[in-house]
Amino acid sequence: MLPIEHRIAFAIFAAVMIGLSAPGFHGVYRRIRMGRADTDRRADHPWKRLRYAFVTTILQSRAFRRRPVVTILHSFIFYGFTYYMLLNLVDAVEGYTGFSISSAHPAGALYHLLADLLSGLVLIGVVALVVRRYLVPARRDFRFNEKTLLHPLVKRWYIQRDSAIVSAFIFFHVSSRLLGAAASLRLHGDDSFQPIASAVSCWIAPNHAMAWSIFAYWAALGSILAFLLYFPYSKHIHLFFAPVKYFFARQANSGVLPYLDVNMETAGEDTALALGAGTLQELTWPRLLDAYACIQCNRCQDACPASATGKSLSPAALVVNKRMELNSTGADHAGSRALLDFALTPEALWACTTCGACLEACPVQNEPMMDLIELRRNQVMMTGVFPAQLQAAFRGMERTGNPWGINHEKRMEWAEGLNIPTIEENPRPEVLYWVGCSPAYDSQAQKTARAFARLMQIAGVNFAVLGKKESCTGDSARRAGNEFLFQDLARKNIATLNAVQPKLMVTTCPHCMNTIGHEYKQLGGNFKVLHHTEFLHSLVASGRLQAQRLDATIAFHDPCYLGRHNGVYDAPRNLLRVLSDDCVEMPRNREKSFCCGGGGAQFWKEEEEGGEKIAANRLLEARESLQRGQQAKVLAVGCPFCKSMLSATPEAAGEKIEIRDIAELMLEGVQGAQGAPPETINTPEPGGPLATASGAENAAETPAIPASAPSPAEPVGASADKDRVEATAPAPIDVPKPEPPVERKKWTPKGPKGH
Repeated sequence: MLPIEHRIAFAIFAAVMIGLSAPGFHGVYRRIRMGRADTDRRADHPWKRLRYAFVTTILQSRAFRRRPVVTILHSFIFYGFTYYMLLNLVDAVEGYTGFSISSAHPAGALYHLLADLLSGLVLIGVVALVVRRYLVPARRDFRFNEKTLLHPLVKRWYIQRDSAIVSAFIFFHVSSRLLGAAASLRLHGDDSFQPIASAVSCWIAPNHAMAWSIFAYWAALGSILAFLLYFPYSKHIHLFFAPVKYFFARQANSGVLPYLDVNMETAGEDTALALGAGTLQELTWPRLLDAYACIQCNRCQDACPASATGKSLSPAALVVNKRMELNSTGADHAGSRALLDFALTPEALWACTTCGACLEACPVQNEPMMDLIELRRNQVMMTGVFPAQLQAAFRGMERTGNPWGINHEKRMEWAEGLNIPTIEENPRPEVLYWVGCSPAYDSQAQKTARAFARLMQIAGVNFAVLGKKESCTGDSARRAGNEFLFQDLARKNIATLNAVQPKLMVTTCPHCMNTIGHEYKQLGGNFKVLHHTEFLHSLVASGRLQAQRLDATIAFHDPCYLGRHNGVYDAPRNLLRVLSDDCVEMPRNREKSFCCGGGGAQFWKEEEEGGEKIAANRLLEARESLQRGQQAKVLAVGCPFCKSMLSATPEAAGEKIEIRDIAELMLEGVQGAQGAPPETINTPEPGGPLATASGAENAAETPAIPASAPSPAEPVGASADKDRVEATAPAPIDVPKPEPPVERKKWTPKGPKGH
């Protein structure tokens, strides 16, 4: 127990420190509360959320997804500090009451043993991570692309200084507490359940033990009180906000963008706040919570395909820049500056492919991709500033129901000669095949559509298509920020589908699957949609399709909107294992798959300036994975965007790689099993409409060696569709190639004035 004068002095010190630190904590609360209300449910099923937050925090399950060695070292600190909450409380009481826990009882022995061992592990973890950060940093950890916009505080080494302060505090606090335990042992005798403290006690003279005990009490507990002044401004605040973020996590899967009310009559008087976000205060409050939950580990940056290929986008810098701005401007003035002035550049904004890799990689479930969507919405619908190439896609979707702007009357030309029934001809089909814009107008995707249709005919599936009643789902419009156009297209499609009342829909496009199956629910459309690989797998499993093996080595490229966003990984792989004895996995696969570069409306615009094309990076990885095979080398895909982007990438060198959709491969295998010669699946008109994706035309010429990529955002309660038919399942380049800047111009969408 402390002497009376120390008890009085420490009580006064504690009161002063708590009083001085209170405004800092209240300021953080006010900054988060200044954000707009969120349209996602964030507090439903509170007990379920609380359980998820507790389990995820205690197990550190999201952190352990990658960087295992670093995560183990971090876990030493986390578990030690968690236990220290109990230790510090007991120590504080002991200093004023003389209460102590004895190792004579089993519970007391366990208490002291855990305290001793965890103190040692915390010190090991801190020292190891400091050495890693400052002396032997990883190639990309803690560093940003030179093109990336950084807040002035970041440029002034705030992150490095903050890490040093936090590390010094942890080391000093734990060392002081260990010293206090050692001094106590010197006063009261050794304890075999405190081996580290016992070893330290040997260095303390018996006549100085009380003085060291008092010093350790002030140093250990006093350092916590003093650190409270800095805590709201340090990255250490994630210790509190990470569990909070888990509790308020989105339940929707990562492919579902937040709903935005674009109805001028219901959006509210302040439409500037309703249509996207241009400033911090226009972001929803979970976007501001992200800034304080961030660990500053840069895992999202490592996973980002734009960052990995030298673009200016860094999701890590975006979140860190938000934190710096919030901390530097104060609660009363935070949020007024435009995000494009301090958070990221326009080029970074439009470089995002919405692949969701940043969401999956983040240990605390931050959502930087959603920040970018909100800002894109603001740029498109409020300021009218966006990449010029998107204007043609918007006009095409608005006028002809497809981004190419091709006459809507040509929508069924892909099916020439196949006798595909339309919904008028077969009004009660078992399966409605949603064709999509790419298979209707892109000659590469037309091969997929024709192959899939033939497979359904061979299997005797009762199906139909909407034909000219079908229109663009609006996926690209929504991800480009044109929410008004998306909702206009969606409502028309929902009305059409409600009239048809399909039992089951199947599509060869993961983007259509995601949009119709999940995002249309926000507008009242509830439809069951499967990807064609899932449906084909069910046909194979039921014996309705049989295929012979192909003489090919096959690697599968996981489309972002099929895998990471919707959790479909096994069905395509099971089909490929039916088709080949030599299926290989690329290093970046399943939830860690690397984007093709076509998502997020990138397909319709030039790729932003960087070291190389995203598709070139991915193709090289496929080449290296397939090089072992002596047979034909095939990169299998399950998305029309992926097929077009990867097919348009020039060969790096060496043997050619065929890029084919799984439906095309399956048709070849099925025809082989029937003893029939392979059908030609080319488009009906050799000179027919071929999609010209500007982002895919000018692919990088010489990709180099991929580095590591980094797991799916796993919102509380979220999971892959339970209706899905699944079975069992089994690093970036630096070649500079500057591109001209993208011209940007305003566009006024069709609709009520003000949009």
